Amino acid sequence: MAFDGIMMAMVRREMADALISSRVSQIYQPARDELVFAFRTQEGTKKVLIRLSDSPRVHLSTCSIENPPVPPMLCMLLRKRLGGARLDDITQPKNERVMCLHFEAVNEIGDREKLKLYIEIMGRYSNAVLTDGEDKVIDTVRRIDFSASEERVLLPKMPYELPRVQDKLCIEEADPEEICRRIEALGGDDRAVLNTIQGISPMIARELCYRAESTDMLTQVGALKALVAEGRGEPTLVYRADGSPMDFSFMDICQYEGALAVKRFDTFGELLDTFFSDRDRLARMKAKSADIGKLLSNTVDRLSRKINLQKADLKKCADREQLRIKGDLLQANLYRVERGASSVTVENFYAEDNAPITIALDPTISPAMNAQRFYKAYNKAKTREIMLKEQIKKASEELAYIESVQDELSRCETEAELSAIREELREQGYLKTQSSKGKRKDKPLPPIEYRSSDGFRILVGRNNKQNDQLTLRIANKNDMWLHTKGIHGTHVIIVADGKEISDTAVTEAARIAAAHSKGRDSAQVPVDYTCVKNVSKPSGAMPGKVIYVNYQTVYVKPEIPS
Repeated sequence: MAFDGIMMAMVRREMADALISSRVSQIYQPARDELVFAFRTQEGTKKVLIRLSDSPRVHLSTCSIENPPVPPMLCMLLRKRLGGARLDDITQPKNERVMCLHFEAVNEIGDREKLKLYIEIMGRYSNAVLTDGEDKVIDTVRRIDFSASEERVLLPKMPYELPRVQDKLCIEEADPEEICRRIEALGGDDRAVLNTIQGISPMIARELCYRAESTDMLTQVGALKALVAEGRGEPTLVYRADGSPMDFSFMDICQYEGALAVKRFDTFGELLDTFFSDRDRLARMKAKSADIGKLLSNTVDRLSRKINLQKADLKKCADREQLRIKGDLLQANLYRVERGASSVTVENFYAEDNAPITIALDPTISPAMNAQRFYKAYNKAKTREIMLKEQIKKASEELAYIESVQDELSRCETEAELSAIREELREQGYLKTQSSKGKRKDKPLPPIEYRSSDGFRILVGRNNKQNDQLTLRIANKNDMWLHTKGIHGTHVIIVADGKEISDTAVTEAARIAAAHSKGRDSAQVPVDYTCVKNVSKPSGAMPGKVIYVNYQTVYVKPEIPS
């Protein structure tokens, strides 16, 4: 993920088209490393977000950002010098990650003055510098003195100098053949491309190499040169298999060959807003669900260990018949056993050849008591087996339930869904019940709703509690019920609404069911489907647990309709 130089060039063009000749209406500083400029344009107010830490970037934004009640000193200075200023131009030197906003402002005595705001997007060294018409620093977000840098000092009244230029070729100025010769000289791989062309990210370098496999590098360099010269680009977002945003680009991305989803946007501002808002939302959800994730993970480990120990004990109980046989043989041969003997050898009439068997005895008790000792051990093992089978069944059902909640948590996208999972775990005794006094109870979330291409409503449960409600209360007996076969997932209902449910609706709903399951990353997922009247809930079963009969199975690729 990189806000590279060419991406900045595309953003600069977009900002210039929207903002040139507009005036600054508001400036605020939500955080030390974040500035927001609002401009009055003929189309209304437009905002520019300048972020200098945690994924530095600059772009047009429609996101709502809180304005702190007390502005920092730098914000007050910017308001004083740039409040009401007209934006005359936006420039960028040779695809470097530096953007300059050129303003014409009016000073305190009413004279017009030229001011510039340099925005440097360079990782942890990102900065924003306000200069006067002679490029002398007025102030900066991050001041750099002589102790911090010997090459470049950023302090008030000092001359502003651009960051040191890298030894790379500008795609707009260099000849494509010269670029290709340098790439070849450096090894011809994506690292060579990255070290040759100014203003591209590692993903773009890999993309050029990937495309060059079907043509040649000269063709791809020429295409990139034409794209940059046009200055419009293709705002593209790449999603991971789990649906989280992975990277963004100014050109279409083909290198993943369909393994990852790629989405196009109309503007770069919309692209960047979507990428960072989705990423930040997922990060917040991950942080807020960390305690639940740890609880579920620990519970899974505990139950798995418990089941393994119980199965080992059950395996020992499988030899109990030998105890009964020894008791029978000893009881039948009491007259042959001497009192105080430590063992006795008798014919085993349970074996086909009556082969002799030696039975170990306790010499401190009588032969009859030794026989009873074997019967007692046999009965104890028999009772133990019954108990262990019941305990293993119960622990396995609990483990399946906890794993289903883990799957719910992995698909959780909103705080309301997370709250519903917490409430479910409280009801099942896994979390402490909190006092509801004085607290507003959250309104239950409705099921997720889709619609098939031929018009049938498709309802999807968000969690185990809603699965039960959807299947056992909301759905009509003639509706269609779907669930992944042998895979944790959600309940899906196709609403018949008095009509015969089509095969198309079943297939599309099955794809949705697969996408809302633990098998969502698989190529083919089995999904069972049957009428709701064939689905029932066993007495005392955990939330979300049902049984069903008279079903059919279809194999589909997980897919959520756009």
